[in-house]
Amino acid sequence: MDFSSLIWVVIAVMALQPLLMGRWYALRREQAIRAIEKAHATRVITMIHRQERRSLFGFSVARHIDLEDAQTIIAAIKETPDTVPIDLILHTPGGLVLAAMQIARAVEAHPAKVTVYVPVYAMSGGTLIALAADEVVLGEFSVLGPIDPQILGLPAASIVKARDSKPVAQVMDLTLVLADVGEKALAQVKRGAVEILTPRLDQAAAEAIADKLAGGHWTHDYALTATEAKSLGLPVKVGMPIEIMDLMKLYPQPIQQSGVEFLPIDLPRRPRV
Repeated sequence: MDFSSLIWVVIAVMALQPLLMGRWYALRREQAIRAIEKAHATRVITMIHRQERRSLFGFSVARHIDLEDAQTIIAAIKETPDTVPIDLILHTPGGLVLAAMQIARAVEAHPAKVTVYVPVYAMSGGTLIALAADEVVLGEFSVLGPIDPQILGLPAASIVKARDSKPVAQVMDLTLVLADVGEKALAQVKRGAVEILTPRLDQAAAEAIADKLAGGHWTHDYALTATEAKSLGLPVKVGMPIEIMDLMKLYPQPIQQSGVEFLPIDLPRRPRV
């Protein structure tokens, strides 16, 4: 074998290595998920998003809740028999309001118990989905987050506040437009949160939680601990099963796919949570 042939062999091995490793991790994840289902007598559904670098090409791949997630998660929930409980494992920074609400409604509609497990974090839209669960299980240091909508990367509540802080004649037309969209987004997210909370809480309690989480009282990346979540009235339990933490170790690279993982559709003009 000459030197040029050896170079091509090395290139081929480098190109195939991520694929082979992906297959291996996918098999390991499938085995781990089946083991959890057997131990818990549940159906396990995962939505695990990573923000890392591809090992071969070195570029970042951001992962968020999008419409493909909604389609996949809803299909998995609908395929689950009504009498079978669901364990939904969430690890996500958030994403589109529309997709998160669709998933949350599907979670709330499942007749059997739905438990959301948050091994590390389920921020923004992930928290919105967690609100629909019968129980939310957090690790000792796991966090949820606010669900206030973001307009073009800016907090909707802050845009509205900026508009209201000066006479309207001194406000740019763009700010007025964004504030109008922001007010609608805030109202829609609060109404959606109340909708998915009221099957388990009375109207007043649901509205109080929705206003606290969606009203812009914190920065969007605020870490909502289990203690604070409990104080709000959410059904939070602390104590992450070791088998779920072991499952998380099998998601080391974004190119390895299992459950719901995706390259996100870029829809920047839609409100995000």
